[in-house]
Amino acid sequence: MSQTDLFSSPPDLSSGPDSQTLQAVASPAELAAELRRQLHHHAHRYYVLDAPEVPDAEYDRLFQQLQAIEAAHPDLRTADSPTQRVLGQVLDGFAAVRHAVPMRSIRTETDTEATGASTFDARVRRELALGEDAPPLRYACELKFDGLAINLRYVDGVLVQAATRGDGESGEDVTQNIRTIGQIPLRLRDGPGGLPAVLEVRGEVYMRRDDFDRLNERQRERIARGDKGEKTFVNPRNAAAGAVRQHDPALAAERPLSFFAYGLGEVQGWALPGTHSGVLDALDAFSLPVCAERAVVVGADGLAAFHQRIGAQRDQLPFDIDGVVYKVDDLALQRQLGFVSREPRWAVAHKYPAQEQMTTVREIDIQVGRTGKLTPVAKLEPVFVGGTTVSNATLHNEDETRRKDVRTGDTVIVRRAGDVIPEVVGVVLERRPADAGEPFDLYRRLGGHCPVCGSDIVREEGEADWRCTGGLFCPAQRKQAILHYAGRRAMDVEGLGDKVVEQLVDAGIVRTLPELYTLGVAKLAALDRMGERSAQNLVDALEKSRHTTLGRFLYALGIRHVGEATAKALARHFGNIDRLMDATVEQLTEVADVGPVVAQSLRTFFDQPHNREVVEQLRACGLTWDEHDGVPDAGPQPLAGLTLVLTGTLPTLGRNEAKDLIEAAGGKVSGSVSKKTHYVVAGAEAGTKLEKAQALGLSILDEAGLLALIGPGRVAAGVPNAA
Repeated sequence: MSQTDLFSSPPDLSSGPDSQTLQAVASPAELAAELRRQLHHHAHRYYVLDAPEVPDAEYDRLFQQLQAIEAAHPDLRTADSPTQRVLGQVLDGFAAVRHAVPMRSIRTETDTEATGASTFDARVRRELALGEDAPPLRYACELKFDGLAINLRYVDGVLVQAATRGDGESGEDVTQNIRTIGQIPLRLRDGPGGLPAVLEVRGEVYMRRDDFDRLNERQRERIARGDKGEKTFVNPRNAAAGAVRQHDPALAAERPLSFFAYGLGEVQGWALPGTHSGVLDALDAFSLPVCAERAVVVGADGLAAFHQRIGAQRDQLPFDIDGVVYKVDDLALQRQLGFVSREPRWAVAHKYPAQEQMTTVREIDIQVGRTGKLTPVAKLEPVFVGGTTVSNATLHNEDETRRKDVRTGDTVIVRRAGDVIPEVVGVVLERRPADAGEPFDLYRRLGGHCPVCGSDIVREEGEADWRCTGGLFCPAQRKQAILHYAGRRAMDVEGLGDKVVEQLVDAGIVRTLPELYTLGVAKLAALDRMGERSAQNLVDALEKSRHTTLGRFLYALGIRHVGEATAKALARHFGNIDRLMDATVEQLTEVADVGPVVAQSLRTFFDQPHNREVVEQLRACGLTWDEHDGVPDAGPQPLAGLTLVLTGTLPTLGRNEAKDLIEAAGGKVSGSVSKKTHYVVAGAEAGTKLEKAQALGLSILDEAGLLALIGPGRVAAGVPNAA
């Protein structure tokens, strides 16, 4: 069947499916197809264009006709049928989705003045090596919506999957809930260049302010009736995010959600326009909702003018934004600019000044973070700021608290910095009460000890933050310590993730790292959503982690300033944990890349008796590591001074294993290809990195070439537990 035009004038179906005339000219399949076409058309007019052509009763009548046909002929029910929006089983959890193209975050420009736009423009021109006489660049300007990022995957025009951003590499499958959003088409309209074979659309699920107010009013009525489990929502973003992650799509359908498309993920079988603004126009033509508040401007002045214009009308917008977004419009220039630290060089989010309110400080509390950082927090009389009620606000650190001279009883100005984190901006001194507290002194307030575990607190020279030295011992840091220890690049304990660690710690089952190795299948299987098979897999993973490398073990301990490369360098230099634990600061600084700060951090860590005790207990649990970590410095380094890039899938080596072999041979592994790259190691399905390497004329190796370059001795040494 050819693709129907969703926007042509519908035929008159007013007599309904029981009409003898209609039955004579249309089979059930043809009638169902026509009803779906009309319903898609009317939904787009209603939800996207805000220009309905028929009253709600007429839409409901067509919808009920389609329901009746599908009930009588279940084989006619299609994935893109409007009747499928609110159906679906209640889920136990969300399946993981690996993004075909990573969902990157963008850099934030916190300079809220016009100079923020100039800074971005200057940075882009510098990256492109444009001289002062070069013409100004064209930029696409959009709003930065305050919602939840979503990836929609369409195959041959039909929505087949929707996933959250997650960590950028993998998200959660929320297709059933996204289907309930009327603005999101279940089938795309045929657009310019035809329908792509695969089109991934990136966008934001959000909640309009008026919809949010109505939702909360309904919630208050339910609470007044005594309905259990009901609550009001803090702000539109939280309400939208919570709706997307409902396990029951019927509950998600009760939340009035909206959607704006702003970009692309994977695309197959479609020629992209040459500009980002052209992409947005194409998405609009495909019947996807694209915000009308967008523009193409020229140069820094154009960016600043857009920022100013939107800022002036920000409060009148029907939805929340936390800034605007600038993107280089030319897609070819975007590809040339590329990415840095997982952020595109060609885009930036330009913030607005945060909203502020006045309130009073009840007291100043000190919180111990997951990494041991001690943060003074002002406990406030609750105040509504930037769309949410604030009762706590960060004071950042002791220096900031003293600089602002915040004391208990003060009237303070509170701001949601970046519209996200509440902070105390300053004190209204003329309102300071006579009995206000003394100037803040964190060390004296705590007596020099962590309020959670009693360990010494320290502040490194030049650092603003005090930290607890409890490390592996401090309950406040326990979950983070375990998660870091189990990480893929540390001890690689597969299955020991956030939810499992949270249950183990909250239930008091695991209080120290060594207790991980006492876990049995029965105890683990009793955890929420942890069956016997998963429990056995975790026990096996813990058993496998008993034998590792010294470098991995040192990194797993979570010592401040000691990353993977430093841990490997320490392992190669000392080759023995006892020699390392007893090394002086002077001896530690003899290691490459270990300066005074890192050396003192190591010394502080191992000077704590409880940290040494954890190491000894882990050894008593049977942990061993190969001491070949300490050998390579004394032997040849065939890749010393060379930079390599890995791309694609190698036949036998995992990405981490290949990286470890390269680093053990003295080489450096980079994530991007440049003129400074010496070799590109390419496997199956190598992508743009290989193309760029070929364009630059760089040396390209396969796995066999890499192993030959490293040498058989190095390869034979291997790295246990590296994958």
